[in-house]
Amino acid sequence: MSPARYAALRLVAAVRGRTRRWAASPPALDVIAAASCFSLMVLDVPGLARADNSLTGFTATLVLAAGAATLTLRRRAPWVPYAVALGLLGWLHELTLIQFALYSLGRFRGRAAAVVATVGYVVVAYALFLLPGWPEYQADSLSSFLGLVVPIGVLAAGVGIAAYRQDLVRELQAQRARTAAVEAVQNERISVARDVHDLVGRELTVLAVRAEVLAARARGGAHQKDFEELADTARRAHLMLNDTLVHRADERTATPGLDGLAALAAESGAMGSPVALRIADAAYALSPLRQAAVYRVVQECLTNAAKHAPGAPVTVTIGLDAARLRVVVRNALPAAAPLTEPVSSGTGTFSMRERVASMGGELTAGAGAGSYEVVAVLPAGRLPAAP
Repeated sequence: MSPARYAALRLVAAVRGRTRRWAASPPALDVIAAASCFSLMVLDVPGLARADNSLTGFTATLVLAAGAATLTLRRRAPWVPYAVALGLLGWLHELTLIQFALYSLGRFRGRAAAVVATVGYVVVAYALFLLPGWPEYQADSLSSFLGLVVPIGVLAAGVGIAAYRQDLVRELQAQRARTAAVEAVQNERISVARDVHDLVGRELTVLAVRAEVLAARARGGAHQKDFEELADTARRAHLMLNDTLVHRADERTATPGLDGLAALAAESGAMGSPVALRIADAAYALSPLRQAAVYRVVQECLTNAAKHAPGAPVTVTIGLDAARLRVVVRNALPAAAPLTEPVSSGTGTFSMRERVASMGGELTAGAGAGSYEVVAVLPAGRLPAAP
């Protein structure tokens, strides 16, 4: 593909993406509603021009356009198009705008407002029906009035109320998803803190014990006091660590490192998804915290692969250079969707991303070319010098 053609395709894709986003935005939907209402009312212009209301075809079109334009306020001030619709109902006996207005009140203000507005509409319409001048083609008797004019308002308001409730359900689901994501991030932070407590606390304990042994050996010597102070410092640091990081309630051991990946691969293979591990030898010299981060990422990826692509082979590649640790987990996408949806909270990616971010890294995930790939890039940190 030539560069010019590639650039043109990128531009078209960008324009289409922006068009979709604009079309789905609330202001755009309000404009579409107003245009739809006007297109329906414009069909009545010939009749309005012939009626005895001092309007021509041009002025009638302007009046209807102004009334339909109030629907652009249906989210912020839905009572405005409702009041205008009642005015057009009394002046031109126009029923189209009132349907949109009642729907908007039910959709954006709920059941109570819709019921009040519907009752008001029925009362006003009935009063107008009793006055001279009500069009005979709309209702020539009370029974036809009740069978045409009243159901129009009730149906429009009812549809709006149903949409309002559906909006509440979607918002509740979105809120639950956001809450689950926040909880996943918080849980991962707690897990990181526990790993820090276990790994760093163990090293501080070893340091304190070692300093005490050296102090005992140097008893009476020039460095006895120095070793004792070192042991006291290590103990205080351990206490501070305990106070800062809340002790876990369970007795789970620290997160395994790269040595635990073989067991994960074997477990995944037993479930029908063979795993190919490719681990750079130098990666085993990483700090325990970085190894724990790699373990968590691979563990979550294998879990997701078992849920969403059961039986598909998985490749885990862990590479290391002087500055970066790179973890790539790739699995083939299934040829067909599973018969049943997997049981999943959908928060695993948040946990992986939080774990990697806590180490100063970045995680990306996505599908392409028949496979799903998760890539985590972390700073390599300080590696021990080669002997």
